[in-house]
Amino acid sequence: MKVVIKTKNLRLTKTLKSFVEEKVNSLEKFLKIFQPAERFNHFLGSPAQILKNKTWVGKGKPRIEAWVEIGKISLRHKKGPYFWAECQMRLPGKSLRSTARSKDLKLAITKVKDELQRELKEYKEKLTALTKRRQRALKKLLKISPQARFWRKGRIREEGI
Repeated sequence: MKVVIKTKNLRLTKTLKSFVEEKVNSLEKFLKIFQPAERFNHFLGSPAQILKNKTWVGKGKPRIEAWVEIGKISLRHKKGPYFWAECQMRLPGKSLRSTARSKDLKLAITKVKDELQRELKEYKEKLTALTKRRQRALKKLLKISPQARFWRKGRIREEGI
């Protein structure tokens, strides 16, 4: 996953950069279904070599990109939630976005990560449900098994199964 960090009214230190990358990269475990299969490791090299050389498999672009923007609302702001964080992830076929404000910058980044994690779980569940529904439809179409049912309202009653 490629992570791009942008700041406003802040300096991006090494510790802050590593914290943001750690939080965003922790979402990668939910994105395994979007990663290409590692079938040709002997041909392209090991994944460690690919990451070391900073080359991407495919068209030269990573499949998943994340843009993180963090900052302060203004330089003179003293009260209330004046730090904000925003993250946008581009997945194949979908884009997820999350924003948060807080008195602490790290807390705002954590809130953004939690919101994106929730959205990713929801999106992943939708994709798996869709593939299972398609598998049931194909199974019923091929008549492999008479027990392959559609669990939609009225469909079972109409067909008399």
